[in-house]
Amino acid sequence: MKKFLLLGVFTFTMFTISAQTKKWTLQDCVVYALENNISVKQSELDVANTALEKSDAVGNFLPSINANANVSKNTGLGVNPTTNQLENRVFLSASGGVNLGYTLFDGLRNIRQVQRAEISQLASQYRLDKMKDDIALFVANSYLQVLLNKANLEVILTQNTVTKEQIKRTEELVEAGSLPRGDLLEIQASDASELQQIAVAENAVQISLISLAQLLLIKDYANFDIADDDYNIINEDIANTPIDTLIESAKENRQEINIAESDVSLAEKDVQLAKGALLPTLNAFFGYDTRYSDADITKTFNEQLYLNDGIGYGLSLNIPILNGFSARNNVSRSKINLERSQLQLEQAQLDLESNVYQAMVDVRGSKKAYEAAQTAFASQELAYQYAKDRYEVGLTNAFDFSQSKVRYDNANIEINRTKYDYIFKLKVLELYFGVDPTQLKF
Repeated sequence: MKKFLLLGVFTFTMFTISAQTKKWTLQDCVVYALENNISVKQSELDVANTALEKSDAVGNFLPSINANANVSKNTGLGVNPTTNQLENRVFLSASGGVNLGYTLFDGLRNIRQVQRAEISQLASQYRLDKMKDDIALFVANSYLQVLLNKANLEVILTQNTVTKEQIKRTEELVEAGSLPRGDLLEIQASDASELQQIAVAENAVQISLISLAQLLLIKDYANFDIADDDYNIINEDIANTPIDTLIESAKENRQEINIAESDVSLAEKDVQLAKGALLPTLNAFFGYDTRYSDADITKTFNEQLYLNDGIGYGLSLNIPILNGFSARNNVSRSKINLERSQLQLEQAQLDLESNVYQAMVDVRGSKKAYEAAQTAFASQELAYQYAKDRYEVGLTNAFDFSQSKVRYDNANIEINRTKYDYIFKLKVLELYFGVDPTQLKF
């Protein structure tokens, strides 16, 4: 028994440690967000609700069947249901029946309602897919922000290590009389400034991690962390894709257009439904009724049910003639809504083209910024190394060396910023091109 208990404790402990040390990849974050995000779950409920709407529309093609039963006791003057005569006595009576109704023609509204429900279900799925695309992009952006903050922290930590080495070297040179004490104070001031920057950078990392965890609905902020992979820039070829090709692909794959097109289809069905109200409605009905009363003592219960039953059936035609203009006004309203939906579709197409153009411009601009940052960094790196060499042999003072180091650090941080900005802009372009959000590669 003790062995089993120890095994259980060991297993639980290992599971807890594993959970605490898990490093979340971008793929993990995107998949988890799509499975657990509240907005996604709400949209999934909307899709389920439209399935019920379709079931309601299909159910309109089925006949309506209703049964009724009634039992009453009469005291004094009352109508005997079996003789239909007034009797002044106490008697117990019962009646029951079954009624069936079926719509033979209703201006094709039942058919249109099924078609509308199918379009509505498809539109809900489009909205769900769009929400997943948006959430995947939010997660990617938040994830890249964490990576950027971590990269910036690493730059400052690395440079602070160099600063501390310089402090030791400067102390030796000051003691040897090769450098004035002011140079040591300058380097120590740089170290204090860098320590402050490290604290700010560490705080930025924690805040961005908390923001990502909140986006994923993960409450264990203390143990949440992402994989420290070095994400490279890949799939740059998409930036060279002709803009017309990107626009056509976006029109085929982006849900904004699908949603707008489905709204037009829904508006068209609403016009047809409204017009159906101007047509006659033809219904068929069938009814069976029977009754019993204990006032008739000459017949048994079963005999009375048999002798007192009746059947009724027929057709009912309803022709709309005047309804206060409501039916015709509904048609006009539906047509106005259809025209509005068509304009919204045109606007969605224009917006999509504009967004694709903007995404392409953003990609090309961020690429140029990244390349410029690389060039600047290369220059600052040479300048920093030159200043470092001159400082170590006493040909420059600590202030000039510190300024060169600051410029070098800033250039390194700018490379990180432009790199992850370029990666994110590429991912936006890929989504417009139709890449599945869970298949975005970094």
